[in-house]
Amino acid sequence: MRSAAIELAEELSESQRMALFSLLADEDGAVYRAVRAKIVSFGPQAAVWLQPHTLSSDPVLRRRAKEIVLHFGRQAADNRFLGFCLKQGEELDLEQGAWLLAQTQYPDINVEGYRALLDYYAQELRERIQPGSDARKLLGTINDYLFRELGFAGNEANYHEPDNSYLNRVLDRRMGNPINLSLVYLLLARRLALPIVGIGLPGHFICRFQSTATEVFIDAFNCGKLLTKADCVQYLLQGNYSVRDDYLSPVSPRRVLLRICGNLHQIYLHYELVGETTRQQRYMVALAK
Repeated sequence: MRSAAIELAEELSESQRMALFSLLADEDGAVYRAVRAKIVSFGPQAAVWLQPHTLSSDPVLRRRAKEIVLHFGRQAADNRFLGFCLKQGEELDLEQGAWLLAQTQYPDINVEGYRALLDYYAQELRERIQPGSDARKLLGTINDYLFRELGFAGNEANYHEPDNSYLNRVLDRRMGNPINLSLVYLLLARRLALPIVGIGLPGHFICRFQSTATEVFIDAFNCGKLLTKADCVQYLLQGNYSVRDDYLSPVSPRRVLLRICGNLHQIYLHYELVGETTRQQRYMVALAK
């Protein structure tokens, strides 16, 4: 086994860093783990030191350098999201919260780029919606564009895949779970100033359009299928749920975010990913306050 003993001062010199980083590609797993732990112990500045090595011609060094840089990126995103959860109230900015959550898994995403994409979708819809359209015609226009033209769909084949719960991946792949497809619907509705809210049925998240004259429920997971209140009551009865007013009432932005984290907690628990499960549990505790 190669010796990994390097005397490290409080601040590493360039030569010391290079010597340490060269050991990142060591084939001996024990050496790699010891070197990784040492590098991580220097905190976020180590990510700056490692950045050039993420382009290394050595595939092992490149992969391990990227993993450590990602570790620090996720750690910083984790702190930002927790701070957001603890400081914001019930009517927090749901879109900001969704992006902060996405960055805990994908810290390098271009949030402004994704916001611009949603802006573009909303502008396309603005040009298609006829002024004075009744609710069903208006929602039909949204559904035609979102689900038929753009191809958004519920991920029935891999319902419990974690990426179904991160907004960037839902937009990338144009598929997701009920709550995150509903989230896309809600974010477009907000841009269009439409009276659409989230409805947290047990086991299934939908949206509701409500005006003084009309109430229509929207199942984004099923290509925007339009439902009546009676359809929702029937869903509750078939699932042996009690028919409670709060099941058909709007869910606050904070509770939407809590439910997304709750879904992720159950997914990571199922896959026995202890670190990810614990992370989501911390988010849930912060959001439940």
